[in-house]
Amino acid sequence: MKVRLSFERESIGKLAVALILASVLFVTIGFSFAALLGFGACFFLIINTRLELDGRLPWLWTILTVVLSAVFTAYHVQYLLLDDELRAKLSQEKMALNILCCMVVFWAVLIFTNQLAHTCVISHLFFMVMAGIDYFVYLFRGNEFIFSDLRSIQTGLSVAGNYEFVLDARAGYVILVSTLYIAFVRRLHVTFQKRLPMGLIAFSFAVLCGVYVGQQSAGTVTETWEQKGSYRNGYILNFVLSVRDSFVAEPEGYSAEAVAALEEVYGAKEQLPVSSLAGKRPTVIVVMNESYADLSVAGDFLTNMEPAPFFQSLTENTVRGYALSSVFGAKTPNSEWEFLTGNTMAFLPGGSVVYQQYISDEPDSLVGHLKGEGYTCVAMHPYYETGWSRNVVYPDMGFDEMYFLDAFDQTQLLRKYVTDRELYREIIARYERRAVNEDLFIMSISMQNHGGYTEHYDNFNEQVRVLGMQYEDADQYLSLVHESDAALEYLISYFSEVEDPVEIVFFGDHQPSLSNGFYRSINGKGLSGLTMDELETLYTVPFFIWTNYDSAEREVEMTSLNYLSTLALEQAGLPLSAYQRFLRDMMEEIPAINARGYYSRSQGGYVHVEDARGEEAAWLRNYAILQYNNMFDDKGRSTVFFPLVK
Repeated sequence: MKVRLSFERESIGKLAVALILASVLFVTIGFSFAALLGFGACFFLIINTRLELDGRLPWLWTILTVVLSAVFTAYHVQYLLLDDELRAKLSQEKMALNILCCMVVFWAVLIFTNQLAHTCVISHLFFMVMAGIDYFVYLFRGNEFIFSDLRSIQTGLSVAGNYEFVLDARAGYVILVSTLYIAFVRRLHVTFQKRLPMGLIAFSFAVLCGVYVGQQSAGTVTETWEQKGSYRNGYILNFVLSVRDSFVAEPEGYSAEAVAALEEVYGAKEQLPVSSLAGKRPTVIVVMNESYADLSVAGDFLTNMEPAPFFQSLTENTVRGYALSSVFGAKTPNSEWEFLTGNTMAFLPGGSVVYQQYISDEPDSLVGHLKGEGYTCVAMHPYYETGWSRNVVYPDMGFDEMYFLDAFDQTQLLRKYVTDRELYREIIARYERRAVNEDLFIMSISMQNHGGYTEHYDNFNEQVRVLGMQYEDADQYLSLVHESDAALEYLISYFSEVEDPVEIVFFGDHQPSLSNGFYRSINGKGLSGLTMDELETLYTVPFFIWTNYDSAEREVEMTSLNYLSTLALEQAGLPLSAYQRFLRDMMEEIPAINARGYYSRSQGGYVHVEDARGEEAAWLRNYAILQYNNMFDDKGRSTVFFPLVK
């Protein structure tokens, strides 16, 4: 390879154009003036440089350039999306997989272009456009851009005009350096006289890289919360993983005939028993309480006081017990989704988040069912509307009203989150504003008890202590539960005094993520090395269904969040959909199910779904068929089980 400088008159014009564009960026973004001067000098040097490559070794130059370009591009993407602190969190192993993902694209493009410079320009721009889209998507909604977002790209474009597109200095540097890279690779004139051999080499490298990435990332989950995908997996790899998880295969035995057979069984509308409410239908209020749990299910420990005395005392007109959640310590929306839809995470890829990966335009849910019964459906969440894309999901579900952080009194904080009591105050206020004869459904998700639990706050007096051990996070968490209990008493006390019928459904979304040492102290093992039954204790949360009028009282030994809305409708004397009637019958055979497994009556414990036998396997197969029909078979979706309510 020979390098020589050769000044050309047209290079002045090219430099002028480049400096004008760079100056526009400099004025609008305000990056370093030294960077502007450095860019101009480097650009002038590059466009006047001549590279003479040995024509006998085009494959060598190609391999070397593709490898270096993939490294450059992968690091460039990470630099654009993350600050220094977050970039440092990505492991070298994950970074290597991101580089290999880049190489797959470079080799694939080379097959079609047969020209090195064109390959580098096209591939690099492809990744930078992807990174640029993610840059703005995160800026607007607080979550990363993944493959499933392509389904809602039309909606995104329709509202893009409502946002202000702003670039920071880091983005300006990326644009400048990318320009220099493109100018440089355009000086590389490598083509192949015999297209087939290099095409085979490129294809082979692409396949090898792809297979290796697939093997090494088989157990890696797609991250969809804030920027975790970029600093845990690397953005490029995380996007690839989201492509992998977007394709959910048809379950065994799936067919239109199988769905029709189930329609025959559950298609007839059910006659409700005569209600004792004199023609009135209850207001239905749901509280999914953030990280609310009874830690005693995971092991024995003592405290200086009962963390939740009111909850424990609640028995009159109450159905109560424990339910399986599919998540532990995080990913709240999956619990919300299981409750609202009756579907289960058991049939979806591990680590996925439905609200951001699998939500259709009009998902069937409790919201649509109650709207069909004439209810006004209200969503309340005292946090940012963009969290877990609720601002997109809730309108699709059919909520008539949505109240997020700005609707609450933000002086009412415990630690740094709006209190449960403030959420309940807003629930009561909306109830009192209801119109005459308005049937009201309120779905609320609290924030007060959100992790972590190690910082100290001036506005929080921790009262509960674990005896005989010192774990600050456990003390703080249990003190938060105590505050939640007091707020819950305020809510129930208010509705105990109203004349019109009211049903309140309360449950935790998941257990908190506390230190492994605490769990080891109470269960002897910590968070690893657990049997299936022991593991499921970490996914168990308390619930109750309470009414302010006379209703059946019972303890439910075990259930799961996907069944809870069916139980709530039954307790309220409201009609069940065909799907909910299927779930009611399934509960008799499969009392609890989550992403980890299900409770097998025949085997006397929790087992994996794939290990089901006999009647249990048949119920699970039919459940998987209906859920797939609901979520993924747009053309063949059953209107008997999943009618669309406009």
